Amino acid sequence: MSTLRDLVEEHTRLEPADIDHLHLLAADWQLISDLSFADLVLWVPVGDGGPAFVCVAQVRPTTAPTAHQDDLVGSVVSGPEASHLRAALEQGRICREGDPAWYGDIPARHEAIPVRRRHDDGRPGEVIAVVSRDTNLTSARTPSQLELNYLNTADDLAQMVADGTFPPGRHPGETTTGAPRVGDGLIRLDAAGRVTYASPNAQSAFRRLGLTGNLVGEDLAGLIRRLAEDPLEGSEAAARVSAALRGDSPPRQEIGVHGAIVLVRALPLMPAGVPVGAMVLVRDVTEVRRRDRALMTKDATIRETHHRVKNNLQTVAALLRLQARRVEAPEARSALEESVRRVSSIAIVHETLAMSGEEVVEFDEIVDRVAAAAAEVAVADAKVAMRREGTFGRLPAEVATPLAMVLNELLLNAVEHGFPPGEAGEVVIWARRRPRELLLSVADTGRGLPPGSAGRTDSLGLQIVRALVTGELRGRIDLRGRDGGGTEAVLAIPLGRHRAQSA
Repeated sequence: MSTLRDLVEEHTRLEPADIDHLHLLAADWQLISDLSFADLVLWVPVGDGGPAFVCVAQVRPTTAPTAHQDDLVGSVVSGPEASHLRAALEQGRICREGDPAWYGDIPARHEAIPVRRRHDDGRPGEVIAVVSRDTNLTSARTPSQLELNYLNTADDLAQMVADGTFPPGRHPGETTTGAPRVGDGLIRLDAAGRVTYASPNAQSAFRRLGLTGNLVGEDLAGLIRRLAEDPLEGSEAAARVSAALRGDSPPRQEIGVHGAIVLVRALPLMPAGVPVGAMVLVRDVTEVRRRDRALMTKDATIRETHHRVKNNLQTVAALLRLQARRVEAPEARSALEESVRRVSSIAIVHETLAMSGEEVVEFDEIVDRVAAAAAEVAVADAKVAMRREGTFGRLPAEVATPLAMVLNELLLNAVEHGFPPGEAGEVVIWARRRPRELLLSVADTGRGLPPGSAGRTDSLGLQIVRALVTGELRGRIDLRGRDGGGTEAVLAIPLGRHRAQSA
């Protein structure tokens, strides 16, 4: 599906700053939709403001039934169907139609809200788009006190959209993920900062912070300052509420008291430029933060485990290396040195996992380190260059560990048996990711395989390779001679069953 930016650039001549403003609106308008109990549909005029409009974004309320069962993004309207959009665009004011519109068998009340972007000097700009606010009327009834406060707040925000003062700019590092929503808890303040309405969830959140009475009538900034366990934290949160009353949009902040944590976001209410108070959204995030701390502890434990495994493997490698120096028999020394390299290749994976803090690793780094270690064991006077083509991407630990051992064996086999003393050559490691498969090969320019030996697994190294590829990795391997000389091992490793992450 085309994105908002794609559709706007395709159908209009809006400036990049205008498109960025529409993105900000679409990121924050779930708030207005939920307060309005209505669908919001963002329309932009086609071309230079012709008679047609194209839908570039749509949001449905979480507090009421939708008025639009179908997705409208990409659809174009014109003529009488777009009359309310045209009126809002040309007159620059919120237009409310008298008669309901029908979407199939659903009656809906139409409103059209012009969208402005203010200039850097604060001047209101031209109307760049129109938001259609469509309310499903099938369940219309006398609204409750909560619903009336929601609707009044939604009307203030809608007017701010028309004025160009909503949405607020995004603060660095702040995303919509985890932000408090209307249903989490809403508080309405008057111009003096006193609570005129608090939803039941908002009341419950402040009771967790230690409030024993009712929120209504309280000076919210002063209340937060009194309740906060940390005086500095309380003063900062209170200052942000006061800033919203002055017309600013401060970043959200958490307040902690005796283990309870409440996230607070304050937004100014300034319809037609007149400060009438503020809206404060609150969310009890106590359990969320407890789970976050548990996950952080788990991640730290996993990193520490990988770090200790790496250290233990390095100790084993050091002991084997020491034993190899004391053995006089060449075959025994060679076997011990091969064991050192196998253990070291596994240690590299655990070292990378310990540093990443995840159960996935950037495998290219591991390949490069294994290849560098293999190049060091080339026979005397042989000049073997290692080169990697393509990328392995991110691989889960259960794939990375056996695959590192496989590459270690193949690379050692290439440099030890492919190039006689004094001969130069190259070993190329090639990789390509597919959606559910990793293709790779290890190819050298050496002397190649002896006749009739392509399918044999006499050596321990090749036995290890085949066992790991076909068993633990559930893959395929083909060992063959290359045209023009040399040997090539071609592998195909399935990734879907290993929960591999995209590169």
